[in-house]
Amino acid sequence: MSEIKYYSEEGLQKLKDELHHLIAIDRPAAAAAIAEARDKGDLSENAEYDAAKEAQGHLEARISKLQDLVANARLLDESKIDTSKVLLLSKITILNVKNKAKQVYTIVPESEANLKEGKISVTSPFAQAFLGKKAGDKVDVVVPAGTMQFEIMNVER
Repeated sequence: MSEIKYYSEEGLQKLKDELHHLIAIDRPAAAAAIAEARDKGDLSENAEYDAAKEAQGHLEARISKLQDLVANARLLDESKIDTSKVLLLSKITILNVKNKAKQVYTIVPESEANLKEGKISVTSPFAQAFLGKKAGDKVDVVVPAGTMQFEIMNVER
């Protein structure tokens, strides 16, 4: 049995959309590529056929993995999450105490992390430092250059 993983509604929908695309679009395209390569003659010396079969194998492995993830996915109920402290799916505004720079991050499941979108993984050391803290708390975060201190200015959903 696979590990249960938690997702936001948006994250789970992305998984389902990718799975649907792989099954409905990519799988038939892979089968067509194999059929086309097979029509080109001797399979023992047909590199195009071998490549198409290998691509199909990778595709089927990805489909299988996504089906497993979706089957074991659990949706986070944001209405039942404590908003008084930093938890998974919290949107936090933090202030770097030294340089007064403000940053806004949302703490998300590992599979949904995307720094460009301001989404950091709940398993990252940075996010771990803030978990359980409340607005107004000062938090020391160990980074490669040393220790930085942040103040949590706001916690929301």
